[in-house]
Amino acid sequence: MSHRTLLIYLGNKKNIGIFIFLFTAIHLHVEAQPATGTSSQTIIKNLDEYLTSAAEHYKFNGSVLVAKKGNVLLHKGYGFKDALRKIFNDSNTIFQICSITKQFTAAVILKLQEEGKLSVEDKLSKYFPAYKYGDKITLVNLLTHTSGIYNYTNDIDEDDSAIVCNPVSKQRVLDAFNNKPLDFNPGTKFSYGNSNYYLLGLIIEKVTGRPYEDVLRETIFTPLTMNHSGFDFRNLKDTFKATGYKVLNENNMVIAQRWDSTVTYAAGAVYSTTADMYRWAQAVAKKEIISGDSWQQAFTPHLDNYGYGWWIDSLYGKIYVTHSGGMPGFMSNIIYYPQEDVTIILLNNEGNYGESLLPLNRAVSAIVFSLPYNNWETHMAIKVDEKILRQYVGVYAMDDKPTLFITLKKGQLYAKGNSAKSIPKLPIYAESDNRFYLQNFNVTFTLIKNPDGQIIKIVCHENGKDIDMKKIE
Repeated sequence: MSHRTLLIYLGNKKNIGIFIFLFTAIHLHVEAQPATGTSSQTIIKNLDEYLTSAAEHYKFNGSVLVAKKGNVLLHKGYGFKDALRKIFNDSNTIFQICSITKQFTAAVILKLQEEGKLSVEDKLSKYFPAYKYGDKITLVNLLTHTSGIYNYTNDIDEDDSAIVCNPVSKQRVLDAFNNKPLDFNPGTKFSYGNSNYYLLGLIIEKVTGRPYEDVLRETIFTPLTMNHSGFDFRNLKDTFKATGYKVLNENNMVIAQRWDSTVTYAAGAVYSTTADMYRWAQAVAKKEIISGDSWQQAFTPHLDNYGYGWWIDSLYGKIYVTHSGGMPGFMSNIIYYPQEDVTIILLNNEGNYGESLLPLNRAVSAIVFSLPYNNWETHMAIKVDEKILRQYVGVYAMDDKPTLFITLKKGQLYAKGNSAKSIPKLPIYAESDNRFYLQNFNVTFTLIKNPDGQIIKIVCHENGKDIDMKKIE
């Protein structure tokens, strides 16, 4: 399997869908043997120091829970729940978890299948007979994002506050994609789309005759005593509720709009806490709520390694299941390593489109597995003459395979990986004439010259490792 972690955003016109960040070359070399004899206390200390450094550098503002083999190693808040009033996050803070909602929607569908009330092989036309593509699409296509149905959140974002910050009817959402052609033939491609899970929520209501929210609560939240999880975050009256920030740093604070839960619905309306999400993670680990066969269905990878509400992938040679979520003001991630019985839950109340919890997820995983990592450091961008920057443009290879592409546009250097599923084109910022960094990833690049002044390689530093890539063009 490839090494990948994903972040799904709801509602952005330009960046809707999947932001996949992959440092392929680095991952191939960072799969080091774990240090022996690392004590739990050392791991806990390292986790806290790392997350403190992330909070101090405004890379994490939220709550985290890390557990191994049923023992909670760290459960703590970092940064502000309410920055204006200087109230800090803690283990009780309530966050929007956004697209992690899809795990719950998928589990309810599988539960209804066990009860004989539906089948994932059902055609969509069974539930929406007027939909002209209904005979081509199955519930499996909806669950695995292979339906080809137009993604309704392509057409709304934070600028559409009159829509997203107010209740919308289900028919209005259906009208956003009902008459649009399919993006591709069902089952032939993967394309992450919130319309798929919106429809699954409506199917749950049609099958049960009850509101989606009530069915989910009865099926999952109540049995697992997830008493601090719910749906209408915008109108929630709770002192533990986090304020979401589009921007939060030493120079700026911008509060994000509060989206109405009717907009995101079964695709992303749930709010929760790290403690409640750990109850869910334990149910996943113990194969509770639904049967073992149903969990096997959920974790069977389809196109792009997506199952039913989960990605199935690996990191540091260890298989995991995961999902992420995000919207202006909130980011979330849950990852579970079944063989090692390790759970990592990150809930964040700061963020905007294009940002990711990936660096934290990777570093926290590395700490738990006693692998190399780096605490966050302070970087100060400087202006470098474009003549110098032009020397760095080129193709850099590891093991003679083109790995990293450096380009220059309007005085700004950009780095890009070697495939569509590799590192996207991202700006890299100079902190000296030959040392650069990625703004939202804990990664630096050092350009090395030979005695004649020619650039011969780039050294990428991430997770405590230096990776050499030779300049070949």
